[in-house]
Amino acid sequence: MSDAAPALLIVLITILLPPVGVFLVAGCGADLFVNICLTVLGYLPGHIHAFYIEYVYFDRREQARTGQLTGSDAPGVYSDRVQSGGHQGYGTI
Repeated sequence: MSDAAPALLIVLITILLPPVGVFLVAGCGADLFVNICLTVLGYLPGHIHAFYIEYVYFDRREQARTGQLTGSDAPGVYSDRVQSGGHQGYGTI
């Protein structure tokens, strides 16, 4: 399975149900709650938020893989998992 396959699958899931896409990337937390509220208020705001969360996650994952991840947090993202691109930030790789 290529590296792009999981991202494409998450994007396809997000098109149908934005909160499920956020859950797959951020887990159960504030980002999921915000996305559920935005989706209830309107389908488009839920999509915008979900795709933003996914963009930050996959961008940070790539930055962490190449050693370019900065310490600054992305605005509007509450999940440490998304902020770190899925990396724990301790130990060795």
